Amino acid sequence: MKFHVMTLFPEMIEQGLHTSILGRAMDAGIISLSTVNIRDYSEDKHHHVDDYPYGGGAGMVMRCQPVLDALRSVRGSAVSSRSTIVAALSPAGRQFTQKQAHRLSELDHLILICGHYEGM
Repeated sequence: MKFHVMTLFPEMIEQGLHTSILGRAMDAGIISLSTVNIRDYSEDKHHHVDDYPYGGGAGMVMRCQPVLDALRSVRGSAVSSRSTIVAALSPAGRQFTQKQAHRLSELDHLILICGHYEGM
């Protein structure tokens, strides 16, 4: 299985996963990991990925343009005979269960979008 993790902090993901049980699975060739820095897909010269929420309010949200461009890039490399699932991670989402983990383990590719702000 190939994991594609889209994040603003790819080094943190790589360091954390390579030193765990997942690191042993990568060394054994059971799974592989690629990280994508969403900031690399920003179109402005300062590589901004955040913006104020439409309509005002407190906090920041992630701009859609860099996320979508990064996703298009990853999807191009995740061509598979079996389906690929894209999951946008959020603390407000559904709880991750063992049943879901078993279903996802049967895929060739899993693309995880790790947000840093309240939303997109």
